Amino acid sequence: MMKILINSLGCPKNLVDSEIIAKSLSDGGYNFTDNIENADAVVINTCSFIEPAVKEAIDVILDAARYKEKGSLKKIIVTGCLVERYKEQILDSIPEVDLCVGIDGYNDITSILKKTEKSVICGPKTDVSFMNKSRILSDNTASAYIKISEGCNNKCTYCTIPSIRGKFRSRTIDDIYQEVENLCVSNGIKEITLVAQDTTAYGIDIYGKPSLVNLLAKLETIKSLEWIRLLYCYPELISDELIEIMKNSTKILHYIDMPLQHSSDKVLKLMGRKGTYKEYTDLINKLRSKIPDIVIRTTFIVGFPQETEEDFENLCLFIKENRFDRAGFFEYSREPDTPAYKLKGQISKQVKAQRREVAENLQNSILLNKNDDRIGREYSIIIQGISEDGLFYVGRSYAEAYEIDPLIYISSKEPLNVKDIVNAVIVAKDDDSLFAEVVV
Repeated sequence: MMKILINSLGCPKNLVDSEIIAKSLSDGGYNFTDNIENADAVVINTCSFIEPAVKEAIDVILDAARYKEKGSLKKIIVTGCLVERYKEQILDSIPEVDLCVGIDGYNDITSILKKTEKSVICGPKTDVSFMNKSRILSDNTASAYIKISEGCNNKCTYCTIPSIRGKFRSRTIDDIYQEVENLCVSNGIKEITLVAQDTTAYGIDIYGKPSLVNLLAKLETIKSLEWIRLLYCYPELISDELIEIMKNSTKILHYIDMPLQHSSDKVLKLMGRKGTYKEYTDLINKLRSKIPDIVIRTTFIVGFPQETEEDFENLCLFIKENRFDRAGFFEYSREPDTPAYKLKGQISKQVKAQRREVAENLQNSILLNKNDDRIGREYSIIIQGISEDGLFYVGRSYAEAYEIDPLIYISSKEPLNVKDIVNAVIVAKDDDSLFAEVVV
């Protein structure tokens, strides 16, 4: 049977799709390899929401094309966002590609791979059934992403996701519960991270109102599940009920990722965002008042059209005042077919890069100061593996998201296993790395 290499690019949501594709192909009798030189076919699950992601996807496809030219690789299958965005253009531009499969093709991926003619398979992007299929997890750790919905109904002027992934559509609470319970029992999963394009909008399409709190309450009842983490929470839908269940739960981690994107009221309005400087500040203060040890992660876009020096200084002041625990920064990417593409006052690449560097340096200084405050504190840490040099175990506390935030380096007098949860004290730091010792 054909050997397949699956190359998953982009976000955690894409990784879940790749894991579903892997299970479908495995059930169909296909084998897998991690080495493209041994592969008969490669499935490249792509991201394309901004220009750098498109470039990365094309580079990976072209690299696979070189192996096909040598004769070792027989088939190239491109899936994911690049297909939804460019469809037939991929086959026209890169003739080595055999199949392009959009998200509506994932249910039939095994039969699609048997096609001998070049094809593009896309659909109306209204289905969620593929998300309920079993997965082969990509890592043997205690953590897994759980994708609770697909698509997006927000109208951010810079974003291509609604056109690429379709309208917002949720899985049912029962389907999500069944998946999580199965993963806990069959794979020893102890931590789940809920992901969606807009996690806080979960359920609004099928239950008539945002229902993340109801979902969390149900997931809390799974006995072997210990940690529940939230990513991609839109600030305007972080309700008092959500804050309360996070505050009172023994399983929902005091960690929240909410993409704010900017602080200037003018820029936020141009972005199509619904918040303001004051509303965001009030929300952050409420979160920290109700949950004093909460870790807040966010993302910002710098260099958006018409962002003046005053607007950027407003953003830097906002960062200084609110001292985020984690923050990522992106230079605005001008994407065709988005409203922001046509805006006047586009910012030069040089200015965007300079502003990102300033913001990153500011946030890094905040992170280092916060790391100083963590020395001497005791945390429950989930063991993820061993460091590359073999000197430490590596793991994460509630303050570090799986695959996103820096790992903690842990020493222990007794042997530890992947998936163990141990108590450890932070004893030192090196730049943004923390070191901990297991409490005996």
